[in-house]
Amino acid sequence: MRINGLICKGHGVASGISDNQRYPKGTLYEQLPYFKESGLDLSSYFLGTINLHIAPYQFEIRSPKYFFEAIPWSIYIPPENFYFFDVTLFFREKEFKGLIYMPDPKTKVDHIQEQSILELILPRISGLAHGMSVCIEVEDKQLKFFEL
Repeated sequence: MRINGLICKGHGVASGISDNQRYPKGTLYEQLPYFKESGLDLSSYFLGTINLHIAPYQFEIRSPKYFFEAIPWSIYIPPENFYFFDVTLFFREKEFKGLIYMPDPKTKVDHIQEQSILELILPRISGLAHGMSVCIEVEDKQLKFFEL
């Protein structure tokens, strides 16, 4: 399914641009070796997330491309579960393949996202900025979108 969303400002913790002293290089940098050991190599992507506001849509998790359970990536918080889903972002007549990165809300204790925000992991995309509208496509069999 294709849906439109609005690029919005995130916490800046995934990329390390926030002033969070616990993760100066970013949470994704800290998580990278755990994901790689479990079969997902994110080294070809920008190590930060693009936050996409998808309201009025919500989603239902169906069959993620990857699911990692109880990853002990931080000494500051308990182990977390992570979902990843294939995503294609359309911007300026180009397609960018990546992943939706979703820490499991049941195990996430810090930097909670709104239900209408998706975090996208993609290659670095020149010109993409907060406030821009973009279109994404996700396979229904992985993540189902519906309007409230």
